[in-house]
Amino acid sequence: MNVHKVSIICPVFNEEKFIEACIISIIEQDYPQDAMEVLFVDGNSTDSTTEIIKRYTAQYSFLKLLNNPQRIVPHALNIGLKAAKGEVIMRLDAHCTYPTNYVSELVRYLYQLNADNVGGVWNTQPAKDTPVCQAIAFASSHPFGVGGSMHKIGASKIMETDTVPFGCYKKEIFEKIGPFDTDLVRNQDDEFNGRLKNLGGKIYLIPQVIINYTARDTLCKMRKMYYQYGLYKPLVNKKLGAPATVRQFFPLLFVIGLIIGGISSFFWPFVQHLYSAVLLLYLFISLVVGSMGAIRSHQPLLTMLMPYVFFNIHMSYGIGYLIGIFHIIGKKKAHVKPTR
Repeated sequence: MNVHKVSIICPVFNEEKFIEACIISIIEQDYPQDAMEVLFVDGNSTDSTTEIIKRYTAQYSFLKLLNNPQRIVPHALNIGLKAAKGEVIMRLDAHCTYPTNYVSELVRYLYQLNADNVGGVWNTQPAKDTPVCQAIAFASSHPFGVGGSMHKIGASKIMETDTVPFGCYKKEIFEKIGPFDTDLVRNQDDEFNGRLKNLGGKIYLIPQVIINYTARDTLCKMRKMYYQYGLYKPLVNKKLGAPATVRQFFPLLFVIGLIIGGISSFFWPFVQHLYSAVLLLYLFISLVVGSMGAIRSHQPLLTMLMPYVFFNIHMSYGIGYLIGIFHIIGKKKAHVKPTR
């Protein structure tokens, strides 16, 4: 079997809680280490992230540490691309751990399917064994929370899709469509994959390749993340010339509906009744989904927490999206500090 040289790029910033587990899962890959290079690209971490990485780069020559003075993810990816020597480019996230066959399976399917990008599915795990962390993880992997994003909610078979988490690409695709867009603090993968699809590229989700993804450990961090996803989505749509999916509009419509419906309720009783009915339906669905999560995780508090967590996800994304539209109209550039 032909063994392809793989360059793995992993942007990092203040990942001291997760980076060691990530590195160990990379070292334990069944892919030949002499056919891999792993480029950790650090955005000036202020914790012990780089010290942990250096401890492993001293032991394993295929692990390398690079610096990203611009700090944000797309710059890190492009720095990695310039340094990469492999014919396959794979992006990893330090917030995750990977099965031992992760690299070998994705590389195999990349060529077997004649794909341009392949990726696995998330097994979203709570950061801590607390009701709030359980609720965040559950909401981030349920269709009511994140829509039909198949890599988050799971799939039963290999399928062509619009995007995958992180991605395993043939390096030649970057020569055709260029690097990652540095205007995008978030959603740079979506924009890149949108360009790839617009040029006829094929992206496949491989459901048997499962990534253990650790969800954010506080509601504040979760809100910031979804707000940033929403904030940069209109810019992605503008750059691609069209939205890649319909599901991205639902949080925006939810926020607009809350605003317009709330104001209209003061003037028209019919709207007030309809508005109340919609909110009660939202609460009912959230409670039903929460009870399912409570039974599955043996966390009774999830039933009551889920409406609040779902509401936070939808509002954060929707408000971010709305502000992102105003930035596009006003030709204003969003400035967001790198966060975890």
